[in-house]
Amino acid sequence: MGNLYLITGAVLVLGLVLGILSSRFKEEIEEKSRYKYLRKDFLLSRAEHEFFDLLNEILGYNYYVFPQVHLITLLDHKVKGQSWRGAFRHIDEKSVDFVICDKNYIKPLLAIELDDRTHSYESRMLRDEEVNSILQDAHLPLLRFENHGNFNKEDIKNQLFSVLSNHKEQIVTQ
Repeated sequence: MGNLYLITGAVLVLGLVLGILSSRFKEEIEEKSRYKYLRKDFLLSRAEHEFFDLLNEILGYNYYVFPQVHLITLLDHKVKGQSWRGAFRHIDEKSVDFVICDKNYIKPLLAIELDDRTHSYESRMLRDEEVNSILQDAHLPLLRFENHGNFNKEDIKNQLFSVLSNHKEQIVTQ
């Protein structure tokens, strides 16, 4: 008879625990279903789109241009001797406006930031310094171009090919 009470008590406790867990699970599902999302009309701002078109015009068929690339896509955070999770979290929410890759291996060759007036805010300047440092340490060149509403094609072309030709020289000598 004592075993029957023990089994009945265990079943009641188990039922109570399962009930609590299922109600919490149901609440989580309901809360997640409250979020709504809408597709954006445009992936890029007007200025970013114009710059993207200009990059493609300058670089022609020799390179790929990728917009809005997160650093976690560009950089390997699993470096021996550091916290992989911490390194991941440090770059997870950071991105660059454009990445130029070679066509053969889709190797990142150059990152580009298009700086508008928001880059003059102190918080953004700190973020920019951090991204500069991260990319420099990873040996991925970064070019910054000011967005004043129009772009100097020749200046952009010269800066791009200066970095990209330097990269080709490094490949040849390695």
